[in-house]
Amino acid sequence: MPKSKAPDKVTIKIPRPLYEKIGAIIEDSGYNSVTDFVVYVLRDIVSSHGRQQEDTYTGAELEELKERLRKLGYL
Repeated sequence: MPKSKAPDKVTIKIPRPLYEKIGAIIEDSGYNSVTDFVVYVLRDIVSSHGRQQEDTYTGAELEELKERLRKLGYL
């Protein structure tokens, strides 16, 4: 097996038009490359995946929250 320069990384293929659109979007945004931006977005999605389950309220919790907000005058 050939040795890789970065064994802790892999290649993911995306359509070239998507790559080019991302490149245009991130131009002058502070990202050094499309790869940097894609890694940032994927990390954000993966980290929020676990939080979504924790942030989900039951029906009773949601009603209690709405009632508290009503009493405070927000609803």
